[in-house]
Amino acid sequence: MQFSILGSSGLSVSRVCLGSMTWGFQNNQQDANQQIDYALAQGVNFIDTAEMYAVPPSADTYGKTETIIGNWLAANPQRRKDIVLATKIAGPGLPWVRNGAPITGDAVVEAVDASLKRLQTDYIDLFQLHWPNRPNPHFGRHTPNDTRFSDINTADHTAQMLDILKGLQRCVDAGKIRFCGLSDDTTWGINTYLKLSEQHTLPRMVSIQNEFSLLHAKDWPYLIENCVHEDIAYLPWSPLATGMLSGKYLNNARPEGSRWTFSQRNKLFRDTEAAQLATAEYAEIAHQCGITPAQLALAWCDQVDGVTSTIIGATTQTQLIENINAFATPLTPQALNDINAVFKRYPAPF
Repeated sequence: MQFSILGSSGLSVSRVCLGSMTWGFQNNQQDANQQIDYALAQGVNFIDTAEMYAVPPSADTYGKTETIIGNWLAANPQRRKDIVLATKIAGPGLPWVRNGAPITGDAVVEAVDASLKRLQTDYIDLFQLHWPNRPNPHFGRHTPNDTRFSDINTADHTAQMLDILKGLQRCVDAGKIRFCGLSDDTTWGINTYLKLSEQHTLPRMVSIQNEFSLLHAKDWPYLIENCVHEDIAYLPWSPLATGMLSGKYLNNARPEGSRWTFSQRNKLFRDTEAAQLATAEYAEIAHQCGITPAQLALAWCDQVDGVTSTIIGATTQTQLIENINAFATPLTPQALNDINAVFKRYPAPF
């Protein structure tokens, strides 16, 4: 297993991060225990979760994933020191989470305390803001003018961000969290937080996790360049485009129990004709390389300059083994050239 430094935190994290959002809906406690044990045995030391999980998000599944991880930690207290544990506070819009209200400093303190209780631990290594209070160009809203930046009140949102940082400071001072990070944010979001932290001597964001894959690489080059030079760890989530890049949804297939057979909060916006065509071509390259389509997509993500650790997820042990094995061998120059040729034809398929 290879390791990278998590931004300016100094923490060493495996280049594979174990995602957990299916635990509590598609996976039960026994499944999660098996996944955690296997991942740790392979050298993975980085686990990501969120108060919102399991997914699809609902009032019934809220907090279940953290509870499952907490049960594992309670049964394995000696292993806590070996894990970099990351979780997230939900942004606005979910009525069962703080009545759908925006993130505030007080909400941060409340959410941290609730996560600590569910996780059955005294501290969180990386506490992240799941999505910002302001409208943002994520989850299929990245076509020009889908988000109107000029309608956003800069001063108001800057003040909100300062209040959030003050709440994070209270948690750091209390020893409840070690480091802070972002999720589903933008270059402006990163830099505004950094500016406020420096001006007011408040915690510095050390990471950001955004959707990033062969089908959705809009953060390259500008946001990722910013991360490199500002010492912000870049953590791709959904490197398989919610499973599409595994090839299992080609020709409109819907394997029983797969994610796309469940209700989606943001609909199946990734399932476009262009995405299907691109996926089929990537699958053919994988076949030529003697690896699976999923392994091709994960290995590609890992070799992108600026990527710190890629967040993977699996609903079966077989998938987990396949995904972790993807990081063992770099793609050949020929494979990368073939991938680049397809990428240029389908740079933004959804």
